[in-house]
Amino acid sequence: MTSTLTLRALGKLRTAPGGQLDCEVTFADGPGTSRTVAHVERELPPGGVPAYLAARKHGARSFVLWADEHRQARVATLVTVSASGGRAQFQVLGPQGEPLGVFTRDKAFSRGLRTRWTVSRSGAPDAVGYKGRLFWWCVWWPCTPLLPLMLLAVLFGGGGGGGDFPRGPRRIKWRSAGQIPLEFKSSGNSVKLYAPDLDWRLGAALTALIPSFDGWIGGPWDARKD
Repeated sequence: MTSTLTLRALGKLRTAPGGQLDCEVTFADGPGTSRTVAHVERELPPGGVPAYLAARKHGARSFVLWADEHRQARVATLVTVSASGGRAQFQVLGPQGEPLGVFTRDKAFSRGLRTRWTVSRSGAPDAVGYKGRLFWWCVWWPCTPLLPLMLLAVLFGGGGGGGDFPRGPRRIKWRSAGQIPLEFKSSGNSVKLYAPDLDWRLGAALTALIPSFDGWIGGPWDARKD
């Protein structure tokens, strides 16, 4: 059975013991079964928000998936293993610090034309996915000089600027040993899990991580300055 994990913005929800939860991840294994399984919060380094924002420019990320909005139990934690030279590696840990898997992001043009995402987990071959299809990138790249005009059209047209900002192709379909274990959908910030043995907590961390690399147009959830 296919399961779907979706990232949803919460705005500024303040809960004990203080601070802000940024997003929530919902889980659905069929029509009408969606439920919240994790609340997402940045885990700030000793230097606070300025230090986090400085590190994220180089590809670093760190956040916690809480089981409830009062932060009483962790579902998982994502930490940066390394981030340099266009490559960033992230480890996902369970509530007791046990390793669940590793994500590797190779930035576009660093080791290929498209951004490459690799999901590694114990006992399974690596799953490799590429951001967007080459066909749609070939359509998108010639249009980038027109992007400022497209943004103005969205802001000042279409019923008061209610349209979506134009963005490049975002869908990612992972392949592993001839199978497709998971897929990131370009609309809705959702990850579909097709492999029954894939830990949903790993999928939840990936659901939160990928949108954090959206450009400024996409409004990454972890890039706020407060």
